Amino acid sequence: MNRQTTGQVMVFKTNIKTEGDVHCIKDMLNAQQHIAEWSVDTDDVDCVLRIVSCMLQHSDVIKLIALYGYECAELEY
Repeated sequence: MNRQTTGQVMVFKTNIKTEGDVHCIKDMLNAQQHIAEWSVDTDDVDCVLRIVSCMLQHSDVIKLIALYGYECAELEY
């Protein structure tokens, strides 16, 4: 997903472990107008969710992911 090229990069540890899990959140993340790009690395031990947004805060993303029953915590990098 690529709507814009600027923004804050946020990374999160999640329990989004499979491609099926990614599919469950895909439409919701794609529908967020303030998310420029997103990806989930299901091969990483932390199942890293990476979000690029110039508007959303870490807490906003955590709440969005929780609405779909997944855990999400900010990772420092």
